[in-house]
Amino acid sequence: MKLFVPFALFMAVGFILAAGCVATTVKNTVNATTAATFAPVTNTSNPGLNKTIDATANITSDLKGSLKVSICGILYPANLSVFLDNEIVGTVKPTSPLYLMVSEGNHTVMVCESSICKQESVTTRFGKYVTVDFSEQLQKDVEFPNPTAQPTARILEYYRNGNTISVEVEFFNPSTKDLLMSAEVSCGYSYIDDRTSIKMGDSLRGKLVQNVKAGQRIAERLDLNFAGGNSFSYSSPVIEELQVK
Repeated sequence: MKLFVPFALFMAVGFILAAGCVATTVKNTVNATTAATFAPVTNTSNPGLNKTIDATANITSDLKGSLKVSICGILYPANLSVFLDNEIVGTVKPTSPLYLMVSEGNHTVMVCESSICKQESVTTRFGKYVTVDFSEQLQKDVEFPNPTAQPTARILEYYRNGNTISVEVEFFNPSTKDLLMSAEVSCGYSYIDDRTSIKMGDSLRGKLVQNVKAGQRIAERLDLNFAGGNSFSYSSPVIEELQVK
């Protein structure tokens, strides 16, 4: 009996130590949390690829949109500089618009005649065609900047009213004396004859005479009447002859 007790005690101590080792192993496994880290990947064969990508970085677009600048409606000779965002980018004439390719975004376009400048804001987009015409603004505020300009006339508008085409003609007198001005207007048209039901062709003609004071302009309406028939179609009226006395 004296030999059995120490052996039993030895076995109990062994079990306790074994249990302590197991518990220690489990505890260390649970608490050992390691943060995963990754070294940046580089490409030694192509250094250009070794760049940090920032998802919030701003990317500048190289896309451009088409812009046309014109003064086609003015009647006096002109060769005006065109400014884009306060920089000269070319010139424009009544017979030659300026065509530009401009980066996308908001821009300011300006042309100047002597001390008078006209400005427009435009927005260009890729695949979009934008036109800026300064004719009306220049005609309104710049009467006759060229002292050698000749008297002339133009058709402002025309429209059909029943069997009549109404044509509005504007006369210009840039000289220093009053003038008697006359304009002959014509317009081709076709129609179906009421009697024969045959398609016919003809032209309309009319004449306007106006006294135009020195340095002034005046507009007058001319009515051109169709002949009998129906199904009328007509071309744009033109000034065939201008006389000045």
